[in-house]
Amino acid sequence: MGAEFAKHETVRHASGEYARSDVNTNSVEGFFGVFVRGFEGVYQHCGEQHLQRYLNEFQFRWNTRARLGYSDSERAAVAIKGAEGKRLTYGGSLSA
Repeated sequence: MGAEFAKHETVRHASGEYARSDVNTNSVEGFFGVFVRGFEGVYQHCGEQHLQRYLNEFQFRWNTRARLGYSDSERAAVAIKGAEGKRLTYGGSLSA
C-alpha cells in the first residue's frame, strides 16, 4: 500500500478470519462489485490507457453514493465543482 494510507490492516481468510473489529474486506469487495457490474453494463471494453479514468469515475460514484447521504443534485454539484477551471482534452485521434 502507498504512503497515502496512514494504516493498513489485513484479515486472513485462509485461517477462517473474515473480520476483526472494524477491519474487513467489505468496502473493497463492494467497490469492485459495483465497478465490474457497472463497467460490463455500460462500457463493455476499456483500453489499458484509459483504465485509470474509468476507475476515477467509479471512485467518484462510490464516494458520492446515496448511502453516504448524497442526493442526485448534491452529486451533480460536486461533479461540476470538480470540473471548474479544467479543460476537456483528448490527445488521441478521432475516427468516424
